[in-house]
Amino acid sequence: MTSTSPGGVSPRTLLVRGMLAGLLAGVAAFLVAYLLGESKVDAAIAIEEAAAAGHDHGEEAPVSRALQATAGLGTGVVLYAVALGGIAALVFCFALGRIGRFGPRATAALVTGGLYVTVTLVPFFKYPANPPAVGDPETAARRTALYLLMIALSVLLAAGALILGRRLAPRLGNWNASVVAGAAFALVIGISYAVLPGIDEVPAGFPAALIWDFRLASLAIQTALWTTFGLAFGFLAERALVPTSTPKEAVQPTS
Repeated sequence: MTSTSPGGVSPRTLLVRGMLAGLLAGVAAFLVAYLLGESKVDAAIAIEEAAAAGHDHGEEAPVSRALQATAGLGTGVVLYAVALGGIAALVFCFALGRIGRFGPRATAALVTGGLYVTVTLVPFFKYPANPPAVGDPETAARRTALYLLMIALSVLLAAGALILGRRLAPRLGNWNASVVAGAAFALVIGISYAVLPGIDEVPAGFPAALIWDFRLASLAIQTALWTTFGLAFGFLAERALVPTSTPKEAVQPTS
């Protein structure tokens, strides 16, 4: 990475602004998670406790559920969003001026949209989020590894699609090259979906509606996070890269 961006601003400046935008996005995501997601988590926990009635419950959790749903949830979501904001800002530094003649806001929107698709949507459709009480604790490490593998494949394939599109552009034109690259990305992702093992550990009798609502809430949280980040970072990046117009010099009175 060069010492300065195409706009003459150091990557450190954009990194700080990306993390600030991530902070704002984390707050927005926390609000959505608290309003939409926590009720689904409570319902799933109630089902798990009802199924475990009559058995030993073990030690009581050291952190109360109320603290988990507020301070714990907020801290985790905000830290996650700030880290993603920093990574997205570095991707923006590399992409600015290299993916077309787009301004800072348009580039921020494209980078944010690309990361939303590759980091959130593609893994989500293969390995969607599940509420508590769904999934075998003994397979947690395997499920996590498969999810991270899907993210890595998605990011690498997206990078490959960008390279393919740029190489085809001189012969096919930007639009046709983009369509071909996008189709190639979708095709290889489809093959990855078919090759990678699926995970189906939903207990018998678990309400399908609760799983569906929980997954929709999870997707809404991610959508709120990336949308807020894209809007905030686009604004902050433009303020840093596009100099404000200076007022015209006052006309000196003639003697």
